[in-house]
Amino acid sequence: MLFKSLEFKNVVGQKVKVIDIPVLMEDSTYKFMIQVRLQTYVTSLYNEKNLKKCYSFKDYLKKVMKWPDYEQLFKVGELKNNA
Repeated sequence: MLFKSLEFKNVVGQKVKVIDIPVLMEDSTYKFMIQVRLQTYVTSLYNEKNLKKCYSFKDYLKKVMKWPDYEQLFKVGELKNNA
């Protein structure tokens, strides 16, 4: 799975970076849900004044999504012969 990152300045002018944003195909069933969650997450970070410099969107999704949906979204196939 491919991931992208997003960097912006908040209300106070601090640089904030959001990493581990999944890149999904257009026909993915999770695309709309991820877009809405990302917009909500960035909005909450934008308005907050005491921030860290870097946040993981994947960790945020782990907290707010149902576990079966999270596993389905980030599923990694079994590797053969430890490759």
